Amino acid sequence: MVTNVVIKGFDDFAKYTETIAPNGPTVLFYFSGSKLPNGDSWCPDCVEAEPVVKAFLSEVKKDVTFVYVDVGDREYWKDRACPFRTDSRTKLMVIPTLIKWKGVQRLEGSQCCNRELLQMLFEEDD
Repeated sequence: MVTNVVIKGFDDFAKYTETIAPNGPTVLFYFSGSKLPNGDSWCPDCVEAEPVVKAFLSEVKKDVTFVYVDVGDREYWKDRACPFRTDSRTKLMVIPTLIKWKGVQRLEGSQCCNRELLQMLFEEDD
């Protein structure tokens, strides 16, 4: 069963990471641009990937915590000093990015739209 969590901003992301149980379910962080009034992200790649990722999540049968992280508006994200880009735990270069916490596996950009890659990320045992 997938547990969904929504986080806005880097500070809330950092606080959430401190609460992750070491022996708990797999945690996946999905980083995306903030939503516009119409409900879509300002990031076109995020808009393309989100329905693919959500559809895939609806099929996942194992215990997983899926954390949607709003990285902020375009101006904040594009700043080279953006903490999502510089923090050693994230080191984001593009959004969307899907990271398996405490692992090396990640999907970046258009890879998040690939069902086969999503399946490999979710099925791979730690």
